[in-house]
Amino acid sequence: MAKKLRVGVIFGGRSGEHEVSLRSAGSVVQAIDTTRYEIIPIAIAKEGKWLSPPDAAVLLPAAAQAKLSNKILPSTRRDVAILGDPSHRGLITLNNNSRESSEPLDLIFPVLHGTYGEDGTIQGLLDMANVPYVGCGVLASACGMDKVAMKSLFQNAELPICKYIWFLRSEWQKDPDSILRRTKQKLGYPCFVKPANLGSSVGVSKAIDKKSLAQAINLAARFDRKIIVEENINGREIECAILGNDDPQASLPGEYVIHEESARFLDYTEKYSSTGHVEFVVPARLSKAMTDKLRKMAIRAFKSVDGAGLARVDFFVTENNELILNELNTMPGLTDVSGYPKMWAASGLNFSQLINRLVELAFERHQDKMQNQTTL
Repeated sequence: MAKKLRVGVIFGGRSGEHEVSLRSAGSVVQAIDTTRYEIIPIAIAKEGKWLSPPDAAVLLPAAAQAKLSNKILPSTRRDVAILGDPSHRGLITLNNNSRESSEPLDLIFPVLHGTYGEDGTIQGLLDMANVPYVGCGVLASACGMDKVAMKSLFQNAELPICKYIWFLRSEWQKDPDSILRRTKQKLGYPCFVKPANLGSSVGVSKAIDKKSLAQAINLAARFDRKIIVEENINGREIECAILGNDDPQASLPGEYVIHEESARFLDYTEKYSSTGHVEFVVPARLSKAMTDKLRKMAIRAFKSVDGAGLARVDFFVTENNELILNELNTMPGLTDVSGYPKMWAASGLNFSQLINRLVELAFERHQDKMQNQTTL
């Protein structure tokens, strides 16, 4: 019998999307094929402390805990870390200033959303440690997190995007009236205000006038030093899931269908609760020509940021049947209500098969990276 691969699943994190990460990790652990993989849960608390596998396991739902090795479940509190040192390819236990490698790992699945998890920081640490990992690398993760940098790359790839402006928190604090005027002149109302570096609709607001715009900017400024304001697009919200490395594939697209006027845009609550206001429909009701165009555009967007492994690409289809690229998410939600696994399920790949493929792509990317010469 082949030896099981030891997969470290990292979740939680110092992010406004901490709770979404816990849910995504629970779904991944429940779906993973335990005949092929041994799961090592690693949690990062909200304040940034890394939790040992026994302490991380208790944060997962009971169904996910049942998939773990019995030796993980008893609680033995330890300080742990992953070091940017390729001679320690695994989880390190820290005891009385001494270091002991307690958990060698073959692969890391960083099921982390938002700051310090999806922005290239942990990807850089894993690159330094020379550990294969699921998902995009440093560049794609950083550009996929920063909506301003992302839109610049989309423009360079001649992809259609909405009108927007951006500014720094310090500029807002120094001269708010100037920014309010510029927003009205260039975008008008309504418009959407977002932290440039976050996801899952955290800190996102719709502004309908000067007062609500100021309130929305103050909210976004709580989460990031860079704020982006985008024009309002009247259209359907369509998503497409990408899977692959140098030759990525696009899923059938899915669509968020809003059933109640009260849910005018997909905020955090609507995305991750079962309110019944919003339904995710896949495949989206589009013509074959529009579906083909959207899938090709999603692949171009993925390549424009040098993506790897997976991403979700979000679009608007306007009332005039115009296709507008909204954003790309390099570690999309993997919860039971998330669109990414649903789109691949509708495209013929169930969640367990999807995880197997992501693991294969992680090793493929790592092997390709190992061809790079690092010394003269």
